[in-house]
This record gives sequence, C-alpha cells and structure tokens, in this order.
Amino acid sequence: MTELILLGAGKIGRMIARLLHDSGDYSITVADADPEALKLIQQALPVRTEVVDASSEAGLTRVIRGKQFVISALSFRFNPLVAKVCLDCEANYFDLTEDIQTTQAVRELARRAKTTQVFVPQCGLAPGFVGISAFELTKWFDEVDTLHMRVGALPQFPTNALKYNLTWSTDGLINEYCNPCEAIYEYKRMDVLPLEGYELFDMDGIQYEAFNTSGGLGTLCETLDGRVRELNYKTVRYPGHRDKAKFLIEELRMKERRELLKDVLEFAVPITYQDVVVIFCSATGRRKGRFVQKSDARKVYPKFIAGEIWSAIQVTTAASVCAVVDLHREGKINDYGFIRQEQIPLPDFLANRFGQMYQGSEFVPRTLAQS
Repeated sequence: MTELILLGAGKIGRMIARLLHDSGDYSITVADADPEALKLIQQALPVRTEVVDASSEAGLTRVIRGKQFVISALSFRFNPLVAKVCLDCEANYFDLTEDIQTTQAVRELARRAKTTQVFVPQCGLAPGFVGISAFELTKWFDEVDTLHMRVGALPQFPTNALKYNLTWSTDGLINEYCNPCEAIYEYKRMDVLPLEGYELFDMDGIQYEAFNTSGGLGTLCETLDGRVRELNYKTVRYPGHRDKAKFLIEELRMKERRELLKDVLEFAVPITYQDVVVIFCSATGRRKGRFVQKSDARKVYPKFIAGEIWSAIQVTTAASVCAVVDLHREGKINDYGFIRQEQIPLPDFLANRFGQMYQGSEFVPRTLAQS
C-alpha cells in the first residue's frame, strides 16, 4: 500500500479520497483545519483523519513526515509552505493550483529535490489535463502555427443572470478573473488582460462565449516559446456571463475587495452538482506540406460513483490528479524534480484507471474489478 496524505477535505478533496480509497492501492490520511469537513469524510470512508492548520509548518511536518505522496487540495495560498515541508520530508508533491506565482514558488523549491522526489503542481483540469491534451495535439504537426485551449465548468440548467453556478473553488475563480493572463502572440510571450479576448463559438449545437482568464495555460507558454505563432487559453461560459462578471470585477472594483466578492458570490450564487465540463483544444499548422487543423473536444457530465452523484468538475479535477499520482507510482513518470503537465503523454493518461473518466468510462473500484 502506498502511504498518501491528502490536504483538504472540501468538494474536490472528498472526490480524491473516494477514488484513491476505492482503487485499493493507497493508504490514505486526510487532513484539514475543519473538523466538520473531516467528519463528512469519515462517515463515507474508512480513512485516517488529522486536524491541521495548513499555515503551520510544524503542523504540516507532523502529518506529512513518513508519507510517500502528498496531494494538496487546499487553496493556492497554502501550497508554497506545503511544498517546502514536502521538500524537507522527502515526500512527492502534487497540487491543483492555477496560481502562477504559487507554481513559480514550487519550481524554485523543486530545484533542491532529491533524485527520488517529484514536484508536480497544476494537476487539475485547467491547468492540468487541458495542457496534456493540447500538447499532444502539437505532436501531430510538423510545424505548429496556433494552439487554442477552451475550458469551462457550467451548469446544465442555468437560471440566474450570471448563467453560472459555483462548482469549484471561489478563491480560484476570483483569481482567474482578476489576474493577468499569459499568452503567445506573433511568437512573443506576453501578458493579456483577464475578461478580454471575447469570442463566441458553437459546440454540439450550443453557443458558448470564451474570454481570457489566468492560469489555465500552466507552463505551456514556456514549453512552446518560439515554437508557435499564437497560444492562448480562455474560459468557457454561456453568452452574457462575461459582461456581468466584468461589471462586478472592474466597474464596481470588486477585484480590489476580493474577500467581499467571495462573500457575495458564496452567499448569492448556489452550488450545483448538475454541471457539465466543456473541453475544446484546437491547433493549426503544417503536416506533410499542407496547412491543416486538428481538434480535441470533450464533454464530461456528473457521474454516479459509490452510491453518490459527483459533479463533473469534481470528477475531472480529482481524476486528473489521481491519474498523475498513479502514473508516478507505476513508474510511468520517471523524471524527478519539477514536472510539467505536458511531460505526461496523453495516451498514458487516458489509459490510466482514473484518466479513463475523461473518455466517458466509469471508474471501477478494485473490489468490483476483481469480482
């Protein structure tokens, strides 16, 4: 059994714990500052739990020491300290962050990693799977011209003016809407403004809007620097959402009062488990002398797992980090130190028992698979 500690017992943490426990290959401890969140985990799964303050180095050291793997499903602001403790305790580190500065801090720490140790940030949906999928597209071309990545977690049945429900971390959502966004334009790396770059597109007969948000590219700007003329990432929403979000964040200047914005959103915008995750990556370039295009389009819906409905964003985010951890445990991620998502081959990811959920397949717990 592989010893693993999961930091964070929220919506995504519960899904990660469920998937890893049901695989039968991980001995799991779940740690969180909230005893009530840990109680919910204990009611559903026979795992160990620990109350820990993630801002305390001593507390983190106490729960991480001796573990082979650490998954942080915490808010991005805790991750630099978690990564430091992992370095000191010689544990393998994985997180879900979309925050660019956090990833840079993790990379700096990874420079001092042991040759048996990996630091793999950005293991969620976007950044995460979308980077693996998009980079795989580029391998098909002799010369890549453009690479566009579009991802959104949307309510299946939008009813409010925002045409949106909370499905993921509110801190992460605000971060994406307020921070500068990386892109490549005419072979030059640059920052572009969030909520700009507006466009409309259709997929399966449904019209969506897309606009710049921060963090979704992960490390692809660096990896593809000088190799593509244009690279960008945009968040997908239903038409009309962007304008209302821009009014809140820019005209009402809520980006300067992020805690207030978080309080307003969590008070007024309900959570839904009836969501859909839209993933659309498209590349153009030259192959065998011709200018061609290739795309990867997916939709993931909620899944019924272990007697409970799990939202699409829970499934995709948790399945992604579980797949990356699993691939490393199986020796299919052989490097050490800082690992970029695009270093993970898409075929290996999709063949993994957790990654298969991006293909519409259901996760089969080991007990059922062997029966």
